Amino acid sequence: MEDWVARALARWPNVPHLYDWLSLDRHGRWRVRGELISRPQISDTIARNYAADERGCWYFQNGPQRGYVSLETCPLVLLQQADGSLRDHCGRPVTQAQAAYLDADGGLCLHTEHGPAALDDRDLEWLLSHLRCNGQPASEAQILAALQSPSGLQTELTLQIQEQSLPVHRLDSAGQPKHLGFQRQPSAPEG
Repeated sequence: MEDWVARALARWPNVPHLYDWLSLDRHGRWRVRGELISRPQISDTIARNYAADERGCWYFQNGPQRGYVSLETCPLVLLQQADGSLRDHCGRPVTQAQAAYLDADGGLCLHTEHGPAALDDRDLEWLLSHLRCNGQPASEAQILAALQSPSGLQTELTLQIQEQSLPVHRLDSAGQPKHLGFQRQPSAPEG
């Protein structure tokens, strides 16, 4: 969190939170009330002050006010870099993935050191080049078999990312929030 945010919180501690205002799409782009934020300065400020609360609700701390974020997919979106590495949409490199999950549509979700992150679906080629089965590049038939596995089961595939070889589990998109501890549509706590 930036210093100006901490100062604003200290000065105005009881500003009400906002819901249904800010969203993150599946490509890692911020939107305000559905409209794409196109100014890099605004997107960068949001990214630097983006965090999760104890309920697994992700928010932008805008001075003293929290703007909770509605998520199209995971709280973080992974983007392939020119060197083949991954960064999240906030610009942080992913160096420690703990788990890999494929949904029924072939979408990849990783549990990273920064939180749950979905690979941008435009980076499918990266995914296909990093999937392995028995140490060899995964074939189309092996990938199809993994996609047809029941949600919650480990597949025969592994994901080669940096020096790691992660087992790939099948996990339906609908099950990601509960399994990975986040909420796609934050709402005000009751009571």
